[in-house]
Amino acid sequence: MAYNVREMLNSFVGGLENLSKTNGEQVGAFMGLLGAAYEPKHLDLKTKELMSVAIGCYNRCEYCIVYHSYKALEAGASKEEILEAAMVSVAFGGGPSMAYTVTLLQECIDEFEKDFN
Repeated sequence: MAYNVREMLNSFVGGLENLSKTNGEQVGAFMGLLGAAYEPKHLDLKTKELMSVAIGCYNRCEYCIVYHSYKALEAGASKEEILEAAMVSVAFGGGPSMAYTVTLLQECIDEFEKDFN
């Protein structure tokens, strides 16, 4: 199965924008939580995005994998760092996490890394 990861990324971001028109308070609360969680303190943004990639692969959340692989690259993560983080998820999640790593995550890296090189 081939994914159109750029379309998925745009669909997710656009979906948040559309939902905020009718459910602004809830979307705002969600975005506020994300903003607070990703604010660099003891961990930098790149580390937090790498954690998010691993969690997305572990949970098999396609939109999480797409969004956070993009954000990890944007935060300066390398392909190797992203794949290493994903391998941690495989240690906990086994075959399903590996399946998403070798398909969707790899497609995300292939598509998005050129945006940051």
